[in-house]
Amino acid sequence: MKIIENITVATLMVGMRSALWNFSSFKDRSMNLPSFLWLWKIAAWSMGFALLTYVCLAVTGMGMLRARHGQSPRARWRTVHIVLGLTLVALVLGLLTIGIVGTLGHYGNLGHSFHALAGSIVVAITVLSAGAALQIKEGNVWARRVHVSLNGLLGASFAAVLWTGWTVVQKYLP
Repeated sequence: MKIIENITVATLMVGMRSALWNFSSFKDRSMNLPSFLWLWKIAAWSMGFALLTYVCLAVTGMGMLRARHGQSPRARWRTVHIVLGLTLVALVLGLLTIGIVGTLGHYGNLGHSFHALAGSIVVAITVLSAGAALQIKEGNVWARRVHVSLNGLLGASFAAVLWTGWTVVQKYLP
C-alpha cells in the first residue's frame, strides 16, 4: 500500500511539474492560450489515473469473485480492492472540483457542454457504487448486485466523459 501511495504521489508531482513547465513555456512565447491550461493538464492526468484505477478495481473484483468460489485467497483481494475504491472516489471528487473551478474560472458558468453532465453522472455513479459497497454484508445480497451493476454503468459513463472531454480539449488545441 505504501508503494502504491509513493508511486501515485511521485507521478502526480512529475505531472504537475511538467504541466507548470509547459504552461510557463507557452506563456513566454506569447501564445493566446487559456490561463487554465495547467488545470486542464492536471485533470487529464487525474482522469488517466482514474481509468487505471477503474481497470485495477475490475481485476481485483474478479479476483474477489474467484475467491468467493474458493479459487484464491480472499483477504488480499479485498484489502487491495477497498484501497483502490477509496482512491477512485478521491480521484473522481478531485476531478469534479477541478472541473467546477476551471469551468467557472474560464467561462464564468457551468454547463456549456455535455462534458459537465457526463462528469456529474460519473460522480453520482461512483458515490452510489461506493455506498452500495459499504452495504455488502452476509445478509444484504442485493448490495453486491447493485455495486457490480453500477460499476458496469460506470465504465460506460467513463467512456462518455472521455468522448465529451476530448471534444472540449479540441477547443484548446491549435
